[in-house]
Amino acid sequence: MTLALAAALTGCGGDGSPSDAASKAESAVGSIASGASEAVESATAEAGRRLDDIQGGIDVKGDVKVGPPTIGSDDRARAEVTVDNTDDAARSFAVQINFTDADKQLIDTVIVTVNQVQPDHTATATARSTHDVSGDVRAEVARAVRY
Repeated sequence: MTLALAAALTGCGGDGSPSDAASKAESAVGSIASGASEAVESATAEAGRRLDDIQGGIDVKGDVKVGPPTIGSDDRARAEVTVDNTDDAARSFAVQINFTDADKQLIDTVIVTVNQVQPDHTATATARSTHDVSGDVRAEVARAVRY
């Protein structure tokens, strides 16, 4: 089995900020995608390490929901990700979404960011698979970090 691992991250900058860490996660995850034959566990672990690099980030998986994926005319899965900022300040989110098949086997992992969500507001973004998929594809929130 191969895995294409990619990130759809925004908030670039080279200043050591959480946004910079998210940008570095994009780069690292993209590097893993080029070696798609690597084991699923290795790719998932690397994505987790990159999320851990976001300074000041806290785990907010419970504040994030992902809708059922649809497969577009380009054969890529898309799923709407909704984040709920329960903090009292504007915050950004980095969310790892796993796409799985009917047997719950991981077929793709992406990282999506949602920037500057206002306090007590929700915002959405779209997670998009990085390669063609077919059949019964499911999406789940693997991790979510608010920073």
